[in-house]
Amino acid sequence: MAERDGDDGGDGDDEALTYADAGVDIDASEAATAALVGMVGEGEGDYAGLLDIGDRYLALATDGVGTKLLVAEALADYSTVGIDCIAMNVNDLVAAGVRPVAFVDYLAVDEPDEGFAEQVGEGLAAGAERADIELVGGETAVMPEVVRGLDLAGTCAGLAAKDGVFDGRAEPGDALVGWRSSGIHSNGLTLAREAVTREHDYTDPCPFAGYDTLGEALLEPTRIYTDLLDPMRERGVRAAAHVTGGGWTNLTRLGAHRYVVDDPFDAQPVFEFVRSEGNVPDEEMYRTFNMGTGFVAALDPEAAESLAAETDGRVIGRVEEDEGDDGDGSVAIRGLEL
Repeated sequence: MAERDGDDGGDGDDEALTYADAGVDIDASEAATAALVGMVGEGEGDYAGLLDIGDRYLALATDGVGTKLLVAEALADYSTVGIDCIAMNVNDLVAAGVRPVAFVDYLAVDEPDEGFAEQVGEGLAAGAERADIELVGGETAVMPEVVRGLDLAGTCAGLAAKDGVFDGRAEPGDALVGWRSSGIHSNGLTLAREAVTREHDYTDPCPFAGYDTLGEALLEPTRIYTDLLDPMRERGVRAAAHVTGGGWTNLTRLGAHRYVVDDPFDAQPVFEFVRSEGNVPDEEMYRTFNMGTGFVAALDPEAAESLAAETDGRVIGRVEEDEGDDGDGSVAIRGLEL
């Protein structure tokens, strides 16, 4: 049996679990990010940094796999985390209206190991093929006093005509089109792992269909949304959101409006398992995970149905004027106020 990385299932396991309890305080993280951005200054763009290079924008996005790597370590299966690494980067570029073109990876390890390095490479190659991008280089660093096990991150470059990037701001009256996720993707794993390992091991049989073990369900690789770029441009999408860290609150990055989501995709069984095993409040689930919908676009209602029909999306809601007092925008999803 794999070693558990949560608690030992003792007293208190029925207590409601939050992301902060599991070790990730979103508010503190956002404050730290804001402090960093305030000091270094970053280029324009919410999901990608955009650099004006004359007639086009060069866009850059950087991200990693996060604590999903601990699940891979427990199962000794690193074959899919490379897909996650590429997906988390290219999806951010797509949300900005930018076509991803090239990727470099950074693998940090405590000691070299050809076995897992080959598996990581296998996933990176598969992710690049799915995203239709080139792997143009990478770096492996051996840092035994800094890293335990391994860490995997990368940077993706993209190009876009200046009139091709999304405006980035939704308008009241817009329709919201959503696309299904493949599962948990690669954020919120700290909470998911804490919930699952309260009473289980990653190698335990999976109680729902599609996976042999619980760990396999958590390792389901992130869906890549590059195929949506052309259809979204053709339909005049104003803004898009990659539903990652922060869950459904990502919609407020499209402007300080009220986002009413009354027909999202149903959450995959893995989310209900995490919710029930961790006794996680519904609001916390939607503030942490994609809950079955991994990508959302805002556009004119007259174009929304055709966009959904051409792709595998569907109209999931609408954008309204926000009447709240804080001016930050809000999300209402299935009766929950986020």
